[in-house]
Amino acid sequence: MMRILLILLLLVLGPQGFAAESYLDVTAPTSGKMKLAVGPTTALSGAVPGDVARELPELFGFDLGIAGPFEIAPSEGAGALLLKSAYGVQGDTAILECRLVDQVLNKEIIAKRYSGRIKDLRRMGHAFSDEVLRVLTGEKGPFTGKIAYVSKASGNKEIYIMDYDGHNPQRLTNNGSINLYPDFAPSGKELIYTSYKKGNPDLYRRELFTGQEARLSSRSGLNAMGVFSQDGNKIALVLSKDGNSEIYQMSRDGKDLVRLTNNHAIDVSPAWSPDGSRIAFVSDRLGKPQLFVMDANGGNVRRLTTNGAYNVTPRWSPKGDRIVYSRKEGAFQIHAISPDGSGDTQLTSVGSNEHPRYSPDGRFIVFSSTRDGGEGLYLMRADGSGQTRISPDRAQNTHPTWSVNW
Repeated sequence: MMRILLILLLLVLGPQGFAAESYLDVTAPTSGKMKLAVGPTTALSGAVPGDVARELPELFGFDLGIAGPFEIAPSEGAGALLLKSAYGVQGDTAILECRLVDQVLNKEIIAKRYSGRIKDLRRMGHAFSDEVLRVLTGEKGPFTGKIAYVSKASGNKEIYIMDYDGHNPQRLTNNGSINLYPDFAPSGKELIYTSYKKGNPDLYRRELFTGQEARLSSRSGLNAMGVFSQDGNKIALVLSKDGNSEIYQMSRDGKDLVRLTNNHAIDVSPAWSPDGSRIAFVSDRLGKPQLFVMDANGGNVRRLTTNGAYNVTPRWSPKGDRIVYSRKEGAFQIHAISPDGSGDTQLTSVGSNEHPRYSPDGRFIVFSSTRDGGEGLYLMRADGSGQTRISPDRAQNTHPTWSVNW
């Protein structure tokens, strides 16, 4: 039901093979940011609806403003770069044409034409923002990805999904029970989560486009904190079937169970490295929860964090160079650390902040925070800058996770 049938057509209108590095050298101001003006949306035919005329420029401004390399200019003449968009409708089909122009060199950098359902307009806009980042920085943006999260909007903890910027929230589960720990498959087309809907905390896999579900693990006790490996073939999870919370690995269909930890302490929160060779996790084997790293087969366990007495919920950067986690010192604050234990850096300082997850490209971290009262979802750049609320409502929203681009 959420499948987006989107036809993406590249217009061969501008120079090809444009080098991002040379462009940055030519146009970047002394502040290191490129000035980008977002022009008003014009009509391909007829008039542009007022909501579209307002929505699209706001969308481009938010996407590219939060990205970091750009300073959004207040008017067309103020920017070195100008983003132009034109909108039209043909029957039931919406057409969006977007162009990025270098106003200094009087050169068109990129132009694309999108065709899809009218309700897919924001998806089209985010797709162009992704392409702007790809052309100018060499790496495509993550803006067409989705964020799954846990919300109490219905009164119960259910799994929801939304656009990365908080728009278009949709409820996925509707069982009136407790649903926790969503995690996307690498394809972005399915997710796993833990639900108490049959009384026991069991692990389920749900296909997003069909809504079909399968119960993957229903062993006695906890079946929770499931996370896909980068290739999607394995799932690491926490089981307490033998009386103690330990980390296991199984195939994506719930078979071939292998125990990875075997300790009297509590071992939880597994997180795969991008290459699948290692797993970060949390253990209180030294008395207080700390982060550890082990080989994917359970061997070569070593302690990662040495500062702080309560460190939890690690997640690896897609590039493998950082691990983000939460540390409790009064309130929870988000930190990032290198896999060798160096460079531990605090990223948040306001409210209590938990459940950090990287975007698929590693540019951003999504997390939950109490800073505005209640518990909402926030977004920041990977260095901690640009912290912005993205919750779609004032309900309690937690446990976010970001999918690949759809």
